[in-house]
Amino acid sequence: MLTVGNLNQFYGESHTLWDIDMNIQEGVCMCLMGRNGAGKTTLLKSLMGLLSIQAGTIRFRGKDITHSPTHVRARLGIGYIPQGREIFPQLTVEENLRLGLTTHGSGAGEIPEKVFDLFPVLKKMLKRRGGNLSGGQQQQLAIGRVLVTDPALLILDEPTEGIQPNVVREIGDIILRLNKEDNITVLLVEQKLAFARRIAERFCIIDKGRMVANGPIQDLDERLIQRHLRV
Repeated sequence: MLTVGNLNQFYGESHTLWDIDMNIQEGVCMCLMGRNGAGKTTLLKSLMGLLSIQAGTIRFRGKDITHSPTHVRARLGIGYIPQGREIFPQLTVEENLRLGLTTHGSGAGEIPEKVFDLFPVLKKMLKRRGGNLSGGQQQQLAIGRVLVTDPALLILDEPTEGIQPNVVREIGDIILRLNKEDNITVLLVEQKLAFARRIAERFCIIDKGRMVANGPIQDLDERLIQRHLRV
């Protein structure tokens, strides 16, 4: 579904991503892992078109999107939930969700009922400002805002960050449901090993801007963890 070839990225004179190759098959849930500053968020932003690609290629469902703008990638079926959620705090829950509809053009249309099936709390809080929601509710809103675009690939950057443990499990349940029942392909960045092992089928590890390991999640052993993930 998504293929990255020989991707290199720079920040000023710093070389931040080195010859990244990655292949995400349709229907898979893959966890991108690495220490802080390893280049995970830079890679996700590059995939979404938020950073210009300086070398390499990105293909989505066979289409070259290396230099496509972000809104084109969204319309092709890539949904992105950034670290920190980035909802609009002064807008209501309903207004935040309707902003997601603008991805397909005018923004007209109804919010899919599926969003409220997944997140009943959002239906109860449609008129509440996004900034007045708890961290877990904001994460649900961020996911819901992307789901109204009907994505084929869902990219999440640390979806459990700053969320209470009981809500972390709920978020995991939702991601599993979207992946297994709705066949949405998932790429997520996650630091919590237990969470990653629970929901991901495959993993890849980035270390100092280089892809250093990948494979089935059951192959994520203590040697890899100590070498590339432990602080």
